[in-house]
Amino acid sequence: IQKRLFSAHMNSSKGKTNEFATRVYKITRRIPKGRVATYAMVARAIRNPRAVRAVGNALNKNPFKNVACHRVIRSDGMVGGFARGAKEKIKILRREGVKIIHNNRVAHSNVLKNIRMST
Repeated sequence: IQKRLFSAHMNSSKGKTNEFATRVYKITRRIPKGRVATYAMVARAIRNPRAVRAVGNALNKNPFKNVACHRVIRSDGMVGGFARGAKEKIKILRREGVKIIHNNRVAHSNVLKNIRMST
């Protein structure tokens, strides 16, 4: 049911997104609470590995509350940007059980090994 609601909302006039952003949001929704993925992992998962910056731009414009864009980080382990600021991103990640170590880096143990688009 939740999948249908997401699809219906993606097509509503308020939540209009392009195909690229839709794929980014679908992949990002698959990242479980307490884990993170990198922008590069998301780009590879949508089969567009050079679109790392575009993934970040799409997530910055995310209009959907059920897309946890705060769970996507930089490849160097830094938390990266967030529409509500990096401090807020860290706060949310910590609340979800993600360990933040020195210099606002995510502990390697919280990073997913891979993420795939469902078929």
